[in-house]
Amino acid sequence: MRSIYLLIVLAGIITFSSCRNDFETTASTGNLEFSRDTIFLDTVFTNIGSSTYNLKVYNRSDEDISIPSVRLGLGESSNYRLNVDGMPGRTFENVEILANDSIFVFVETTLDINSVGDGSNEFLYTDIIEFNSTGTTQQVDLVTLVKDAIFLFPERDGATGIVETLTVNNVETSLEGRYLMDDELTFTNDKPYVIYGYMAVGDPNGIDAKTLNIEAGARIHFHADSGLLIADNASLQVNGLLSTDSVLLENEVIFESDRLETVFSNVPGQWGTILLTDGSVNNTINHATIKNATVGILNESSANNSATPSLTLSNTQIYNASAVGLLNRFSAVEASNTVINNCGQFAMLIQLGGSYNFTHSTFANYWTQSFRNTPAVFIDNTLLSGDTLLVGELAQANFTNCIIYGNQDEELGFNKDDSAPFNFKFTNTQIRFDDDFGDFNENPLFDFTNVSFYQDIIRGGDPDFFEPTENMLQIGENTASNGLGLQSASNQFPLDIIGTSRTSNSDFGAYESVVFPE
Repeated sequence: MRSIYLLIVLAGIITFSSCRNDFETTASTGNLEFSRDTIFLDTVFTNIGSSTYNLKVYNRSDEDISIPSVRLGLGESSNYRLNVDGMPGRTFENVEILANDSIFVFVETTLDINSVGDGSNEFLYTDIIEFNSTGTTQQVDLVTLVKDAIFLFPERDGATGIVETLTVNNVETSLEGRYLMDDELTFTNDKPYVIYGYMAVGDPNGIDAKTLNIEAGARIHFHADSGLLIADNASLQVNGLLSTDSVLLENEVIFESDRLETVFSNVPGQWGTILLTDGSVNNTINHATIKNATVGILNESSANNSATPSLTLSNTQIYNASAVGLLNRFSAVEASNTVINNCGQFAMLIQLGGSYNFTHSTFANYWTQSFRNTPAVFIDNTLLSGDTLLVGELAQANFTNCIIYGNQDEELGFNKDDSAPFNFKFTNTQIRFDDDFGDFNENPLFDFTNVSFYQDIIRGGDPDFFEPTENMLQIGENTASNGLGLQSASNQFPLDIIGTSRTSNSDFGAYESVVFPE
């Protein structure tokens, strides 16, 4: 009988609950509180949707309340979209909040600058969220900067929906993309460029000697799984210049993703890579920042004529690559004033040998987003292709006045196949290699007393980076390399990456030491 009684009581409670339409509320009198008074939806490109932002609305009173009206100031014509406590729309009535409780309001937008703008390349779009209570109106401002851009994307078949893919050197690939037309081979700084898929330079047969020229101050943005591809006989010329503003970098050429919101500013792996194929030639990158890619530069440009570098890299920063910052395969590279940091595997990886000269460059890896057991710099003269091990000649790999450092004990690694030459030398270079347990004592490649391999190096020491986890690799006056640079090498590159003179008492790395502010 007792069990039957409990079932009857429980059924009564369920019936009462299901019949109750809602809790009793009183009309809000305008005493709402908000988690913020302005929602900045950061910057978006025209016709690309923003991230979703949230606003928390608090009822601090001891009574359940009902807000008579919540609406966008521009009403149904607004380009903002709301979701209020789970309901989408632009206007809402009788929005209820329990006593001492809160609700979420989510906001997003998609803007067409040609519809909302004033004809300029940027337009500040604004609206408000109005909370109309009894005799009172409260509001939260909405602000979004929308930018015009030049969009480059492959064709899509209208009947099948299949996206155009690239043929590279007569080989069909699965890469969605197309070749740039002749009138698209100069990227200016008039508007940003937004790339979908891979934009290729050259032609499918690898015959045309075309060049993509990118002017100082240009901004190139990539959608997910997108990038640049430089095919046979084609070239990439990135013509950035020294900037006067260290924040705006007005003359720098910047490669990054098409997500402009602040939350995405340092997220690795948002786009693919800049791919310099085996047959590409005379590639030059100067005063550029390459950030948030999977591989910053995948350099396969051939080292067959090692007297002429296939890639000249100068005054360039590569950050936040989810895999590798600079990946070289049997290439010929001349690099100076280059900074690479925060990569999921290697800051720089050399495979299959090649010919390399790095001067006044900083290779650091302070990756913290996942486990890393790979060194900042790894030099290998092999490459596994399917089941075949390829071996190439490492003609030279010279590091002069460089820093190789990171948050692991050993930030330099080698893999040598004795069937091919393996030549390298580190001169006046700081290397973090803390082999506390002697694991590498028997490996002649790590004999730091061998002057054929290592000349006037600093093993360990403190580079005194300003804030390496934030990609600020400037060095302070307490750096271990203060005044120890090989001056004859420094004189070939008399200015550091930000234009500071190094014509006397030079330091290691891409930056000359400074006194940090207190």
